[in-house]
Amino acid sequence: MSTSTSTSAATRTVDGVELPVAGTWAIDPSHSTVGFVVRHLMVGRTRGRFGAFDGVVTVAEDPTASSVEVTIDAASIDTRDETRDGHLRSPDFFDVERHPSLTFESTGVVPVGAGRWSVTGTLTIRGEARPVTLDVEYEGTEVDPWGNQRAAFTARTEVDREAWGLTWNQALETGGVLVGKKARIELEVEAVLQQG
Repeated sequence: MSTSTSTSAATRTVDGVELPVAGTWAIDPSHSTVGFVVRHLMVGRTRGRFGAFDGVVTVAEDPTASSVEVTIDAASIDTRDETRDGHLRSPDFFDVERHPSLTFESTGVVPVGAGRWSVTGTLTIRGEARPVTLDVEYEGTEVDPWGNQRAAFTARTEVDREAWGLTWNQALETGGVLVGKKARIELEVEAVLQQG
């Protein structure tokens, strides 16, 4: 593994691929999005997001030894419909009174192309821990006007919500169901290199 380091933005080149420098990168919630998409009425799509979360991306000297930890406030769910959001917070779905947090903790990182990584980990919802794999892309690193080093990542995966006990649904007269079983998770992450 060959490595060289940039003198401006906090990047390095590992085996010909530009990456962030090793260190602890704290996720900046004000410049990041944790979102999801589910089918509605079998034909449309409903989008939502979680407004409160925090986490850390630990970039290792050996990129495959890097890790990610994220904690999401389940009650911060927002689908732009307060009645629906209330239902999603209820025991029918996230049951936020008993399970206030969703968590993701990575277990492995494998390169799958220039700047792309397959990140496996454990997603815990309603106290149920299940394995998931994220398709992660490194978008680059830049210095903000206040001198902070920032790195950007996107991540995508699709899960079966029923694996976590999110089984509520309603049958349609024409066949099918009100809410799709599959949920697409979409993350846009900006993280700040921590000093010291």
